[in-house]
Amino acid sequence: MKNVTKKIMLMALLAFAFLISSCSKEDDTTPLDDSNSETIEQGSELANLMQRTSDGNDNDSIDCIDFVYPLNFFIYNSDNEQTGTQTVNSDSELLSFLLSLESGTYIELDYPISVVLKDGTVVEVNGNAELLTLITDCASNGDDDIPNDFVDILTSDSWYVTYFFDDTDETSDFDGYEFTFATDSTAQAVKGSIIVDGTWDLTSGSTPDLELFFGNDDPFDELDEDWDIIEATSEIIKLKHISGGDGSVDFLTFERNPSGGGGGGNGDTAAFVDNLTTNSWFVNLLEDDGDNETCHYVAYEFTFSSDETVTAVSDNNTVNGTWAVTNSSSGIDLILNFEITDEDDPFDDLNDDWDVDEFDANIIKLFDVSGGDGSTDLLNFGRNPYDDCNGGGNTDDLESILQDGQWSVGSYIDDGDDETNDYNGYAFTFNADGTAVAESNSDTVNGTWAVTTSGSGLDLVLNFEIDNEDDPFDDLNDDWDVEQFTTIQVDLKDVSGGDGSTDLLTFVKL
Repeated sequence: MKNVTKKIMLMALLAFAFLISSCSKEDDTTPLDDSNSETIEQGSELANLMQRTSDGNDNDSIDCIDFVYPLNFFIYNSDNEQTGTQTVNSDSELLSFLLSLESGTYIELDYPISVVLKDGTVVEVNGNAELLTLITDCASNGDDDIPNDFVDILTSDSWYVTYFFDDTDETSDFDGYEFTFATDSTAQAVKGSIIVDGTWDLTSGSTPDLELFFGNDDPFDELDEDWDIIEATSEIIKLKHISGGDGSVDFLTFERNPSGGGGGGNGDTAAFVDNLTTNSWFVNLLEDDGDNETCHYVAYEFTFSSDETVTAVSDNNTVNGTWAVTNSSSGIDLILNFEITDEDDPFDDLNDDWDVDEFDANIIKLFDVSGGDGSTDLLNFGRNPYDDCNGGGNTDDLESILQDGQWSVGSYIDDGDDETNDYNGYAFTFNADGTAVAESNSDTVNGTWAVTTSGSGLDLVLNFEIDNEDDPFDDLNDDWDVEQFTTIQVDLKDVSGGDGSTDLLTFVKL
């Protein structure tokens, strides 16, 4: 979710730490023999606790520590099996990650980590207990985020809605409206000849809420809430509201200009989101520290949905993720967070807080400057697939990858029929002399392999020995088109020259 403030993030992390500290090890859920490693079950319990700790019953704002990113997590299922890893690079990514976890999922923070205290001191944290102590001490000693002159800030000059999230991003509903708040507790939203009258008030208490009412007409009725004030300066006011029904969280941000600060990507957040979520996109460039890795994604079509989820779909695979758009001092940022299988997964290179350089209806240009060595990564999305990959790379690359270790059949679809199980238990070895071996506990199948080029790109030619025409290895004997490949996965396709049926074969690194 975008425009998530530091206060919300640290409230979330406080809840996270509480859950860690309360997790019992008696059920043997800890997957590693490491005194600093503890796993916790995530899901709705976390979201509810986050809401309780940041609701009116907890009036302390927590803004005295910052986490040094990236943070790395290990992910486990209820059977204590590691199912993946996740790296987060910002507060927004961390909140999105925590909220996306389902019940029955356990996560483990990879210690040590570093945090920065309010006085600038960098502290190394080596376990959950230390993290809990730091956050709770911070919470109990925090200062009030709401300035004493909040009324003066609110009632001086004009405001514009630069972000409104109610289940989905609905910022564009308020495009062009100029908001003013008078000292007599009246308010107006004006757009040309359209005038919407309203009222405002502050609740009593040490941390008052901002009550807004703009009538019963759509969309202004959605602003009629008792809003928690989570940040207020002379330039920005950030609000949130937690529903008493389903517990969903809405966010509302006012700023002094309608572009939300301007900067890169033209500063027009609503226009960027509308462009991003219209039709599909393809990766046209991924340059990672000077290395062109575009071909890792050439087979994938990306769809960004308005609910801030994203899917990347190829013939053989679907990768799910989330996206968020924020405004920073440099302009618009696009935060991507795809599910990954391990540290070599190419989609991990897309998981970052990207600065929007420019965009229009046909292209989105992004960049990221490393906080470490200062290197710059480039990511471009276009409306058409990248067509300069020759099947995902060159013959030497694919040959080297196939010869490195053993492989299994991750998927085999024969004209729509899933026949992957025919190859369960077989480990495939592709030797440098062109021979191939598929071995299981009870069987060994010998064959040959070769990587060739054709007009459509790279081909992988397989030829295994068979006992009869029903031998499942006969189905692998073909001249396969290489759709794409990485160091851990090779996606192949074959279209029959007879009836036009399509077979799909994926090898996965063991």
